[in-house]
Amino acid sequence: MSPSPRLHIPPRSESEPETCTCLAVRQAARHVTQYYDQFLAPSGLRTTQFSILAKLKWLGPITINALAADLVMDRTTLGRNILPLEREGLIVIVPSSSDRRSKELRLTDTGAARLRTAVKGWARAQKSFDVAFGAKRSADLRALLRAVSASELGGAPTNHAS
Repeated sequence: MSPSPRLHIPPRSESEPETCTCLAVRQAARHVTQYYDQFLAPSGLRTTQFSILAKLKWLGPITINALAADLVMDRTTLGRNILPLEREGLIVIVPSSSDRRSKELRLTDTGAARLRTAVKGWARAQKSFDVAFGAKRSADLRALLRAVSASELGGAPTNHAS
């Protein structure tokens, strides 16, 4: 009988899912998103939709590509997220005033009213999170996450066959 091949298992600290930064960030993002969604539910908005409306209120009319970049979101994903907002009349998609080939998103009066309603739930979620996590730790977390989002992580290493 031939010996069975030995499977190389990296040291425990490297193979544990808890050591994966990406997994930890995604789990935390899902957890916090679900939390905020509970507070936003009475407004009929989900966290992603709230973020889109808030950005449009803050930035004014903006192209889909520029908004996707600002939200650090894939353009296709943003496209799927804006469809219900457009159907409900919360935003309009019009040709860009500066380049007719581009589409521009604009917040409607109905969207601004819905956003005002949603801000109340968002503020309660924000305050509740700060109480649960600590105001200083929450502010530090936001600063750290903004730094991560703004950083140039570089590309994946390429494998060169020898």
